[in-house]
Amino acid sequence: MQKLNLPEYSFRIKNKEEKSLIFDSLRKKFVRLTPEEWVRQNFVQFLVQEKNYPVSLIAIEAGVKVNNNPQRADMILFDRSGNPVLVAEFKAPEVKISQQSFDQIVRYNMQLKVKFLIVSNGMEHFCCRISYVDNSYTFSPEIPDFSTILT
Repeated sequence: MQKLNLPEYSFRIKNKEEKSLIFDSLRKKFVRLTPEEWVRQNFVQFLVQEKNYPVSLIAIEAGVKVNNNPQRADMILFDRSGNPVLVAEFKAPEVKISQQSFDQIVRYNMQLKVKFLIVSNGMEHFCCRISYVDNSYTFSPEIPDFSTILT
């Protein structure tokens, strides 16, 4: 798979019926290895290993209702009380991060009301902090550590 703008991690990959599968350590199963899944698996490892995000607080492909329609957020991080604090959307490396990518994650956030949004294609990473006090957002120059997310 393509080298990403993230540290390199080791993964269990196997082939079955001419399809590549990667072991998702959070979901505890092999999933189809698509370019988007490659980004998700690497980014989750980045959050866990480099930014100290607890595995137990991360949900992959978590259900979210948008206008009463069930959707799946690529990743949601919860605080220790079970409240969502961050939602992330991952794209394949060849997909340019666009306004449409942000529109998608903002739709999820209309329901979740988290403090942080992340969009990444593995090459570019965007993180913004939402302020509900003054209805604004600011982009972070880097992905925050878990301890920063909770403040």
